[in-house]
Amino acid sequence: MTTPDSVPPLPVRGSIPDDARPNADQAAGAKPTGVLVLADGTVLWGRGLGAEGDAVGEVCFNTSMTGYQEILTDPSYSGQIITFTFPHVGNVGTNFEDIESVGPGACGLILRADITEPSSWRAASHLDAWAKQRGLIGLAGVDTRRLTRLIRAAGAPNGIIAHNAAGVFDLDALKAKAKAFPGLEGLDLAKQVFCRQTYTWDETLWSLGGGYGRQDNAQFHIVAIDYGVKRNILRCLANTGARVTVVPGDTSAEAVLALGPDGVFLSNGPGDPAATGEYAVPVIKALIETGKPVFGICLGHQMLALALGARTVKMKQGHRGANHPVKDKTTGKVEITSQNHGFVVLPETLPANAEETHVSLFDGTNEGLRMLDRPVFSVQYHPEASPGPEDSHYLFDRFIALVKSHA
Repeated sequence: MTTPDSVPPLPVRGSIPDDARPNADQAAGAKPTGVLVLADGTVLWGRGLGAEGDAVGEVCFNTSMTGYQEILTDPSYSGQIITFTFPHVGNVGTNFEDIESVGPGACGLILRADITEPSSWRAASHLDAWAKQRGLIGLAGVDTRRLTRLIRAAGAPNGIIAHNAAGVFDLDALKAKAKAFPGLEGLDLAKQVFCRQTYTWDETLWSLGGGYGRQDNAQFHIVAIDYGVKRNILRCLANTGARVTVVPGDTSAEAVLALGPDGVFLSNGPGDPAATGEYAVPVIKALIETGKPVFGICLGHQMLALALGARTVKMKQGHRGANHPVKDKTTGKVEITSQNHGFVVLPETLPANAEETHVSLFDGTNEGLRMLDRPVFSVQYHPEASPGPEDSHYLFDRFIALVKSHA
């Protein structure tokens, strides 16, 4: 009898031939309607869901047990195909409130089990119908445990996900597309997801029975530079008592300062920070020099580090999940965090006037920094959660405290 502990390790390359490991439906003669093809030629068959067509991207995995709608609509996942390690995804349906962006998010999703009928009182539609409406391509019936082990062993591969109701696929063409995808390193994906014009934001955090609130008594003005911002980040900022103005990611420092901000926020976003930093880093440098409080999250954190002269590198598999322990070195406390990033700051490259403030207890990588001579700090993870724990909401209060002390 084979037990989970006795399963042999998964080979890194060429591990799953085109016709290998059929799922139960295939074994019974059913034709697969979906497929995932990796750049090395590996093929995984399954049942297509959501929109028909194909999409190429980096194949990653997310270990969150809840919040799949927020994950799939996070702009930081642009250019990525998400493998959910939790097997039962979609069973609470989708609604009109739990979306982080109406624009591009993940380009594909991979599931172990078929989506069941929604069982939540908040559900407005089935995940399959919602994905179809968003143009999101999905694949169910995949051995996500084996795929996750492959990613852990070899790193996040490039691949292409395809769905065709008739089960007709040109594998040679799909393999060629997967192989031709350049990967996320060197790609500026922020330009594909950030807003095109300036707007104001006053929606605050959600409450049971009340939904989202409104900020009608703002005390401070925060300008948020959008590199692919999540809505819940803006809600957290508004919830602190701030009036929030959101500007496109390529806005100049002069235009940001002309809005009269009391503080500046640098948002999350997708892609390689070095690529987006070509136009964002000079702006961030100029904003730091003004002495105004600056707070960055995720891509904003990485580009802030670049502005200080530090370096970033691509991670082998990245951090994506809602259970990552992080230690705040300034307080000694440990918080459970929500994360989504494939690049990381090298703390040893930080200048003398900056220090590491947070560190991952999973692998020791950098999770935060602050300047010693400026009211500037940032974190790699997502303190707004959505989905995930709310341990890190204090960071928004920390930012506003800086704003108050420098007003």
